[in-house]
Amino acid sequence: MGLAVNEIVKVAPVIPVMVVERIEDAVPLARALYNGGLKVLEITLRTPCALDAITAMVEALPADAVIGAGTIITPQDLEKAVKAGSTFLVSPGTTPALIEAAKASSIPLLPGVATPTEAMRLLVEGFTHQKFFPAEAAGGIPMLKSIGGPLPQITFCPTGGIDLAKAPSYLALPNVACVGGTWMAPKELMKAGKWDEIEKLAREAASLPR
Repeated sequence: MGLAVNEIVKVAPVIPVMVVERIEDAVPLARALYNGGLKVLEITLRTPCALDAITAMVEALPADAVIGAGTIITPQDLEKAVKAGSTFLVSPGTTPALIEAAKASSIPLLPGVATPTEAMRLLVEGFTHQKFFPAEAAGGIPMLKSIGGPLPQITFCPTGGIDLAKAPSYLALPNVACVGGTWMAPKELMKAGKWDEIEKLAREAASLPR
């Protein structure tokens, strides 16, 4: 049995959100991030090889790596991601159909919200841990502080527009468990195969205080 969402968000302060364009990059990228201390990895379903990348990472990495799928939009996405070996799922937003599919699945979903109303609806459905997306565009730290007043029972993983400089301010909030970001795996370093530099960026992210 895999980890529950409340355990996954405590593993590391940052969840790398990855877009894998080439299948041959999947395992070296995952190893670099893992070796740098980021053991929870989110692969977005935005490329044709994303599902294969998830399967390859699950097979290649140690058992304590937590490999998940992002950009889960439909129940079909959820099904395919679980079949590929994902141990958690992340969505940019939610629909009634996706929530029903997630509740019927044994694989945990971190559902995306951008407003207090969406957060309340999900809380009623039993989702106490949510992704706040797109974080910077949706009001950032002031928004999360405001939501935290009336809804202290919700814990967030803000994602979208967050970098190494902004992450500590988010992580200092009482209702933030971790942040999602892409900055530790920039496209140019991936294209050049500079996995040692990605590992260094991952180590920097993993050492962020919270």
